[in-house]
Parts: sequence; structure tokens; C-alpha cells
Amino acid sequence: MGTYETEPPFSSALLHEARTGVYACAKCGQALFTSDTKFDSGSGWPSFDDAIPGSVALHEDNSFGMRRTEAVCSKCGAHLGHLFDDGPTPSGKRYCMNGVSLEFSEADKTALAEYYKNHPDAPHS
Repeated sequence: MGTYETEPPFSSALLHEARTGVYACAKCGQALFTSDTKFDSGSGWPSFDDAIPGSVALHEDNSFGMRRTEAVCSKCGAHLGHLFDDGPTPSGKRYCMNGVSLEFSEADKTALAEYYKNHPDAPHS
């Protein structure tokens, strides 16, 4: 996975993924987001309103003549996408993620409840 690899908008299979589960870093496998924090932002990339605490590191990104906040995996440093402060949920956040940077693992509601039990700081509704 390249440092700034991004697929074209609306091309990621994960954009319309609606099953219950966990989204992890495609490079190292660290869990990053849970399915109940995902929403359709209309941007063309998978979007989330919160990350699993400690899983995503943020850095200022002034590339391409824009000032943005880059989101990277806190474990391996892989570029994930960008964080914007225009999300529609109470968090006000929109983690706009590159689908190529994520891997999805389906989990039934019982398995996800067990995940939350073992990760009490993980965001969920």
C-alpha cells in the first residue's frame, strides 16, 4: 500500500458495505472503526464518525495546496484518508477513508457485543 494511495470516488466495494463488523488497517490488521460508526457522506469514500480510541493518528497535511488533517494507522503509519469537521452526527467528525486502506471483517451482533465488552472505549451506538 502506497503512502497516499487513493482509489477513485465511488469505486470502493466498502462504500456500500452494510453488514455488522469491524474495519481494520489493510496493511497491519489493526482494528480502526466499527460498522455502527459508518455513514453515507455522499463523498464517494467510506466515512465514519468516530475511530476506535488510539487506533488512528492525525497529522497536518498541506499537500495539493489544501490544508487538511491526515488520518494514519497508529500502529503502522499507513495513510488511511482524512478527517473533516463536517460530519452529520453529534461528534461532528467525518473520517473520509480510502477503501483500499481498509479490510472489513463481518461479525454478527453477538460477536460485536463481545468486541465492545473487550474494548469498552470503542465507539458505538
